[in-house]
Amino acid sequence: MTDSRNRRITALTEAAKTKSQNKTRDAEHAIRRLVKRGDAITFQAVQREARVSHAFLYNHPELRQRIEHLRGTRAKTAADTPADSDNTLVITLTRQIAELKKQHHQQLQALRDALQRAHGENLDLRRELARRGIQTATNVASIATTS
Repeated sequence: MTDSRNRRITALTEAAKTKSQNKTRDAEHAIRRLVKRGDAITFQAVQREARVSHAFLYNHPELRQRIEHLRGTRAKTAADTPADSDNTLVITLTRQIAELKKQHHQQLQALRDALQRAHGENLDLRRELARRGIQTATNVASIATTS
């Protein structure tokens, strides 16, 4: 009886190992297919594609590390590179417009500051002329009053 029992245990153990190896192979092939198609690599996607359980994937350290690694790298590359060229063009042009608006605002502010300094200088010069008793032409319009 013990001999028969040992044979059954050995047969079941071998069957379990074979089943696990087959599932591991299926999961590896599923990962390759997902990568080839450009799909997101997640535990759920691999589970569906390979028809294995989440527990199987999480309990196999090699598969788990590979999925986690691919999930991280695929997420970064997907965020860094837009899918189509129209989207890339829109993003590029939007960035250029934002940069031009920023430059325009800076130039406008510099011009306003220069104008304010010029008005201040003009006022100082008028005060100096008035202090010295020199009359200014009455028909000359002031820049400060026309702006």
